Amino acid sequence: MFTGIIESLGEVIATRQEGSNMVITIRSSLAPELKIDQSVAHNGVCLTVTRVDNESYDIVAVAETLIKSNIGQLTPGQKVNLERAMIFNGRIDGHLVQGHVDSTGECVSVTPQNGSWEFRFRYPEQFAGLIVEKGSICLNGISLTIYNVTNTEFTIAVIPYTFEHTNISAVQPGHTINLEFDILGKFVARQLAVRS
Repeated sequence: MFTGIIESLGEVIATRQEGSNMVITIRSSLAPELKIDQSVAHNGVCLTVTRVDNESYDIVAVAETLIKSNIGQLTPGQKVNLERAMIFNGRIDGHLVQGHVDSTGECVSVTPQNGSWEFRFRYPEQFAGLIVEKGSICLNGISLTIYNVTNTEFTIAVIPYTFEHTNISAVQPGHTINLEFDILGKFVARQLAVRS
């Protein structure tokens, strides 16, 4: 489990295909603290550390992950939002995040707001029942509050700290982002579907 509060920005230094899998090497200040088999969220996708040294580590993304997220679009030099799994004796500053991306979305617009930024995103209409006004969403691993919600679009506001310390600063119209909808909403939707 994660909280959607980004710990660090990593940098992709290499990618390679191994069959249908993609092996990604990440340079990060977190590397010396990691160990093989740990879960780390990368742009909100929970992936397992398979190799580690003092400066970098490897993760492997399987075909399903490459299809459902933007992980397969990563190239050397790109920044990646990183969060290690939460410790259950600490505060949950964002919201409960599984690291299981539900879908991707597309950036529609970025509007500077004199000290903050407003981003508008389009998402698949099949997930409209999981999004509520002023609810939580995990976008590229970042816990954010959504507003101006429609059945296909929503808006987020980004403060300077988040803009400077995550890869949201690189998102432009047309870019693909990872979306994980609030787990509570997913459970409620499932229960309603089963009972009807």
